[in-house]
Amino acid sequence: MKYMMPTVFIVDDDPAVRDSLALLIMAQGMRTVTFANAMEFLDGYSEGEIGCLVLDIRMPQITGLALQEKLVERGVTIPIVFITGHGDIEQCRRAFQSGAIDFLTKPIDQNRLIDSLRKGIRLSIHQLQQDEETQEVMAQLDRISGREREVLELVADGLSSKEIARQLDLSPRTIEVHRANLFSKLGVDSLADLIRFYLKALEATGKKRSDESFLNETSARQ
Repeated sequence: MKYMMPTVFIVDDDPAVRDSLALLIMAQGMRTVTFANAMEFLDGYSEGEIGCLVLDIRMPQITGLALQEKLVERGVTIPIVFITGHGDIEQCRRAFQSGAIDFLTKPIDQNRLIDSLRKGIRLSIHQLQQDEETQEVMAQLDRISGREREVLELVADGLSSKEIARQLDLSPRTIEVHRANLFSKLGVDSLADLIRFYLKALEATGKKRSDESFLNETSARQ
């Protein structure tokens, strides 16, 4: 079950450290959930929860860096703040290369920790919003046919219905029908909104303007 508010997840095998961090963070008005090891976190965390992860780098069985690697492999994008009493440059480099937002050595600078956690929560919220927008765009793309995608791309290129008709060897009337279908299926009211959707679709699908796979993904549904 997902938490309904941003949560700071604390993973540290030292109970004294877990408790002291939890008290400090809760005193700033943030919700905390603690875990004694990486496996507990993996079992208790649901992907998509808003929050930030405070992660000890040295733990038995699964280290903090190993947990980070597992999360990256699973596509989990929760922001991570590493803490350690024995960090080194190589560990720091690996952590940041894999997306950590901070790497703090003990004794922890409390102000820096809180600042990093707030940054992490903002990033987490932004990521969730992006994911929701991407899902909505993909759902809208599923409503249109491969031919309508072709028309959408050519409209975004600035071609008129007559020019699109010549290029696709169709009648202008057929192109107008496809355009009307695009407006209806995508829920847009203007040409500017249609082009904005097209740009969002390119971003959501990770395609470039010249990538024909954007057009051909649903060509079977023409």
